Amino acid sequence: MQKQTKEERVHHVFEKIYQNYDSMNSIISFQQHKLWRKDVMDRMHVEKGAKALDVCCGTGDWALTLAEAVGDEGEVVGLDFSKNMLSIAEEKRDALNLSQLDLVHGDAMELPFPDDAFDYVTIGFGLRNVRDYLTVLKEMYRVVKPNGKVVCLETSQPEIIGFRQLYFFYFRFIMPLFGKLFAESYDEYSWLNESTKHFPDKDKLKELFQEAGFSFVEVKSYTLGVAAMHMGTKQIR
Repeated sequence: MQKQTKEERVHHVFEKIYQNYDSMNSIISFQQHKLWRKDVMDRMHVEKGAKALDVCCGTGDWALTLAEAVGDEGEVVGLDFSKNMLSIAEEKRDALNLSQLDLVHGDAMELPFPDDAFDYVTIGFGLRNVRDYLTVLKEMYRVVKPNGKVVCLETSQPEIIGFRQLYFFYFRFIMPLFGKLFAESYDEYSWLNESTKHFPDKDKLKELFQEAGFSFVEVKSYTLGVAAMHMGTKQIR
């Protein structure tokens, strides 16, 4: 049997778990992901009438929050490569009547947008799932306007001895068990352990932001380091 590429594996995972994705996020993170995203939004200072892009938008929660923040005069695009995940996002958008939100099926490695198109570009818990982190960061840098912000909220690597080991034990054994119990998807949630284990820590990710072109990168850790925000600004050249 031919081994799946990372893209094929990730696509299979999210095409399967899409119906339980939101509830499982709340279970896995003990609702903390909502608090993290709220704090990130407070730090972004999103302006009314702005234009924003949410990469790897999944079921759309961050894209919806951005759409509410920019208001009727603004514009938000949510992009994801899973049509099933986007179908959930579309249902949420229509229920909230957020006509300023457009949802696009596309690839984070090759964003289908012109240079300098958005005031804000975000990616939440999606960067770890792409084939090449730096390529995606460079693409996000390309499409954000000068003085615009690119923001990543992602799992990270706790540094406290003891808690770090407990964290990885949870991701390796407990989280896939939750996936089996609540979503009948043990193998798919085992993938989330793999993707988290191999994802760069906050310092290495900051270096990738700088390599992508950002000259200033703000980093904020959450819940003893289990997640981190990286926010870079594209300077005017």
